[in-house]
This record gives sequence, structure tokens and C-alpha cells, in this order.
Amino acid sequence: EAKLRGAGRCRLSKIGASRRPPPARVRVAVRLRPFVDRTAGTSDPPCVRGIDSCSLEIANWRNHQETLKYQFDAFYGERSTQQDIYTGSVQPILRHLLEGQNASVLAYGPTGAGKTHTMLGSPEQPGVIPRALMDLLQLTREEGTEGRPWALSVTMSYLEIYQEKVLDLLDPASGDLVIREDCRGNILIPGLTQKPITSFADFERHFLPASRNRTVGATRLNQRSSRSHAVLLVKVDQRERLAPFRQREGKLYLIDLAGSEDNRRTGNRGLRLKESGAINTSLFVLGKVVDALNQGLPRVPYRDSKLTRLLQDSLGGSAHSILIANIAPERRFYLDTVSALNFAARSKEVINRPFTNESLQSPVLAPVKLSQKELLGPPEAKRARGPEEEEIGSPEPMAAPASASQKLSPLQKLSSMDPAMLERLLSLDRLLASQGSLGAPLLSTPKRERMVLMKTVEERDLEIERLKMKQKELEAKVLAQKAEDSKEKENHYPTMLRPLSHRTVTVAKPLKRAVVMPLQLIQAQAASPNVEIHILKNKGRKRKLESLDASEPEEKAEDCWELQISPELLAHGRKKILDLLNEGSARDLRSLQRIGPKKAQLIVGWRELHGPFSQVEDLERVEGITGKLMESFLKACGAVWRIWSSPLLP
Repeated sequence: EAKLRGAGRCRLSKIGASRRPPPARVRVAVRLRPFVDRTAGTSDPPCVRGIDSCSLEIANWRNHQETLKYQFDAFYGERSTQQDIYTGSVQPILRHLLEGQNASVLAYGPTGAGKTHTMLGSPEQPGVIPRALMDLLQLTREEGTEGRPWALSVTMSYLEIYQEKVLDLLDPASGDLVIREDCRGNILIPGLTQKPITSFADFERHFLPASRNRTVGATRLNQRSSRSHAVLLVKVDQRERLAPFRQREGKLYLIDLAGSEDNRRTGNRGLRLKESGAINTSLFVLGKVVDALNQGLPRVPYRDSKLTRLLQDSLGGSAHSILIANIAPERRFYLDTVSALNFAARSKEVINRPFTNESLQSPVLAPVKLSQKELLGPPEAKRARGPEEEEIGSPEPMAAPASASQKLSPLQKLSSMDPAMLERLLSLDRLLASQGSLGAPLLSTPKRERMVLMKTVEERDLEIERLKMKQKELEAKVLAQKAEDSKEKENHYPTMLRPLSHRTVTVAKPLKRAVVMPLQLIQAQAASPNVEIHILKNKGRKRKLESLDASEPEEKAEDCWELQISPELLAHGRKKILDLLNEGSARDLRSLQRIGPKKAQLIVGWRELHGPFSQVEDLERVEGITGKLMESFLKACGAVWRIWSSPLLP
């Protein structure tokens, strides 16, 4: 009863977005296999001993007088059978598949600990996989019988992860497959073969040949050592037969993990060594995933391995998970046994949140095929029928709709219809009645009224088509009228459309360029008597030339004109800079153009050593002062510009 209440809460949590699914801890069971060599057990005592049905103890390798105790959900000793393990740990989770939830069973442990025997077993002692499939198929047959609300179907897929490659065991030629994730977070493998099964014989027909395709090899510890991780995926699809036509999907993962190997004891070489490295790497990532989930880290490394990517639902996901840790009693497997027990102890702290994978989908009804008489209207149908048929089968044309208690008999002329189609129509009729439809039920409508209704709908469709054609004709007329109006306007106003070639094109005037000329060149030009001096005045953004000699026209200045400041202003500027060089501090000197902190300190130091400057040209004697810097000083006290109206110089 508590399980049923929990399942109800789970369904409500899936429907209500504000409530999270209830947590479900990963359940861990430990199985201790018996001694492989019966005589070794008498001479060498086991390193593991069971205390009760849930706990065990193992010798402490640091202190041989102490033991390490472990507590799990179940412990199965050497004398436990395959039936005990299945009924105690695996069988209870099968019921969740019929609720649309996922479940997974993992066999973990070192090589030679009996994982494959636990999952597959033998013909005399079947393992978890055949027992689970037998019970699951029996459950689906019982729940999917006629009269039950759900129709169930079961499919199976079988794959292996060999050296980080996902291989389809049902179709080995398909090659390496990719693992994807859909929009709802479900893990899927596109291209993976799915075989429908309805009985255990169907399962054996597909599973036994596929099992022979799995990669196995011989080592020192195991003659048939699994060299890959095998995953059997069983999918249960449910479809509701009546409204609201819900769909559910439950997945069962049955996983036989390859065992961790110590290559010093297995003696692996070449290909076996490479296989062992891939197995140990994937199991190491599996341990990292468990640790990240227990520590609550923001990133869980599912994508670091194909195995953990496929187990994303089983560990920290949405599945009811069972981990069966297989251990060996021999002392030579002591370190492997301790490692497996530590991993199992960490795994039982992982929390999953299972929920019901449910969706709604409208049913797809098969098209109804009407006879020729039913396609005709009431007058034509009356002429096509015989007189006896007219007497028997025609109710009054304007009969009032029957009440809910006095419904007309459905299927008056539908006795020859397909039974499945008939059942769908009946369910649709019951759905309309349950929703309180005001009109007459669909199947209780008299035949003549149905024909009148169909003819009315056909006439309305024809009227709609006629109105659409009329609208298209009106639109065409409006477009033609607009075209005629545009032509009339062109004829009436011919001057509005002028060719662009008759328009005048203005050519931009060449840009003028200002050039700073050296002081020596300016002084030489000023000494010549033929030099004409102009003044450049700035009025806002516009510049204009005024000739000092009014008798000369201004057109000459457009070819080449220049500006020179008066000698008094130039001498005043030079004196001002000379005073600043002799009396100014390093901070004041930095106000001059191209004088930085270093050059200012050089000028001050030179002045302290050699005394004041006699003229501005003495600045060239200071180390680090170049000719370009001298031009900057001269530009500060007065500049001479020459402007050409010719094109820009390169």
C-alpha cells in the first residue's frame, strides 16, 4: 500500500511542475561467490565473512587484529542461489516499468568475481536477465489483455561498449554508434536495432545469437573474461485505449560490467592490455561520477566515458537502480574486494529521482469508407434504394434528437465495418457523452439526417470556393485599373520623367594643403624683393585671403600663396621661450611641445652645468635634443605656412 501511494505521488509530481519527483536511493546488494577451487577453501580461510543478511566484515590490511564492517541493503553469501538474488533485489523493481518509470540493474566487481554468472547464469540456474524477461513478459500479457485500459508492447536492444565504441550486438555490421540526448533529457542511441518480443521464445531467438557476438578473451584469472560492457535495453510502451489516450514508456537496463583488472596478475599483453586499459579507464570515470554525485559538485563527468554517458539515467538520473557488487573470498583478491566494497558503499549514497514518462496523443482513426448510396443526397438515395429498404430503414427526416435514456440504436448500417474501427467509434461516442455534448451522439444520429448534414457541408464548401474565385476576380480588376491609371499619368505629365544623363554634374574643387616650411628657407625668401606677403584670416569655419597690395588681383593667390608672421612677433616669441629655458623649472619646461620629463631634466641639468642659454639655437647642444625638436620650438614662437592649390602630395 505504501508503494502504491509513492507511485501516485510520483505521477502527480510529473504532472505538477511545482512539485519535484520523490527521491529514490540507489540500492546496493553484495554477493560473495564460493571458492573456485573447493580444496583451497579448507587450507586458506576466506578474507570476507558475512555477519547477517545486510552486513559483512573483511580483514583490515593495516591491522590484522581488526576488521572492516560494511552495511548494505542486502548481502548474499556463498550458499545463496540465483533465485534468492532475483526475488530479493531485482523482482520488486519490475512493477515500476508498468508505471512508465525506468529501472536498471548493474553487476559490478573485479574480474573473475561472477558478474556474468549473476546476470546470465546457466540453463540449470538462470540469472537475472532471463528471469526478469520471463516475469516482465508475463506482466505485460496480463496488463495488456482485452478489457484492460492499456495496450502494451515490448522491444529489446542489445549492445556492448568495447574500447569506447558502442557496438550493436543484434546488428554487428552497423559499426560505432553515437549516444544522444533528446529535448527531455532522455538518453538514446540513434540507429540501435530494436526487436519486438511477445514471448520468452522470441527473446531467446534474438538474445542467444547476439550474446555470441560479445567480445570475450582468456586471461590468467578467467578463461572467458568479458572484454566489454554489455547492456540489454528492454523498452515497455503503453498506450491507453480510451480517452485521454495517454502514452507511457518504461526502460529496463540490464548491465553486465567488465571487471577491473590488475595486469600484473592477469598477464595481459598486446590487445588484451589495450582492452584492460579501456575497461579500467571507464570504471575509473564511473567512480568519479559517483563521487561527484555524493559531493554535490556542479559538474558531473558523465561525458568523460561512453559507459557513464549511457548510465546517466541509472546514477543520479530518473531510474530505480540496483547495484549488485560481486566479490571473491580468496585472499589473493583482497585488494580488489576492498576496492569493490568501497565503491558499493559510495554508490548507496547516490540519490535518483524517478518520474513517470507520460505524454498525451490524440488517437488516429482510420478513414470511413461510404458506399455509393451513402454519398448521394436524400432524394438520390431514396431513388437508389428499393421500396422495401425505404419501408424498413428510413426514420422520420425531422425527428427530434433522442434523449440520453432513449438513444437510437447505433450501428444501424455499420454491421459490415471493421471491428477495430467499430470499437474506436464506440469509444469516441462514449467520450462525447461523458463530456456532456448537447447535440445528438454521433452514432445515434439517423442515417437520413447524417446524409442531409453531409450535403449541407458540401454545399457550404462549394459556396466558399465560389466566393474565393469571385474575390480573385475583383483583385485582378483592381490591379488592372491601377495599371491604366499609371499609364494615363505618364502620358499627361511627360516632363516628370527626365533622363538622368541631362542633369549637370558638379566636379569637386581640388583640396588645398598646408605645409610647414623651415625657418631658414622662409628668411631667405623674405630677403628677396619679389616675395608677396599675404595674411590668412580665420572667420568661423570659412577662410579667406586678403592681399596687402590692393592693386594685384586675387586670382594669383589661388595658384600659390604663403603666410609669414611679422619679425617683431617672432622675436617676442623667441624671447619668451628663451626666458622659459633659463628660468623655468622642469615642470614648466614640460609645457613646451615635444618636451617630456626626461628632456626637461636634461635641459635643467645642462643649464646648471653650463649656465643660461644665450639663444634658442643653443638647445641643440643639449644631448638628446634633435633638429625636429628645434622646429617645434620655432613653430611655438611663429610658423610659416605655404599652401598649394595643386592636388595632394604623396
